[in-house]
Amino acid sequence: MSLPESRYLAQRLLTYEAAAGKNSEATESAAFRVFAKLRRPLITLAGVAGFRSLLSRALTLARAEAPSLSAVQVAADGSLQGLDELEPQIDKEQAKEGGAILIAQLIGLLLTFIGEGLTLSMVQAVWPEAAFDGRVFEKERKA
Repeated sequence: MSLPESRYLAQRLLTYEAAAGKNSEATESAAFRVFAKLRRPLITLAGVAGFRSLLSRALTLARAEAPSLSAVQVAADGSLQGLDELEPQIDKEQAKEGGAILIAQLIGLLLTFIGEGLTLSMVQAVWPEAAFDGRVFEKERKA
């Protein structure tokens, strides 16, 4: 799996959550909602300590591309702190990009450690109403 594939899936999740947020008038960013929804099954899979390690590594990798993420921290319970506070401090598009990069890095690590099949199964379980047909990466494979 490559970074473009994880970015593609991250973008699909963000797009889906952004649309869902408009319908429910949610105050949290789409990136924050994606992380919150992924957190539960990943903690079930890896435990709190394993999830924190995975998310901490993804955050370290993402900071190399998006230095604005330096204020974001992983809390003891595996939640993200500071992600929603980014938007008032920096450009809104820069905040969105930082969130997308962080999600892509997390998905990239999942693809590396648990594989495409299990990653996609987990995504489908979290977003059952979304149109994930098991061929999320077909576009990149044909390119």
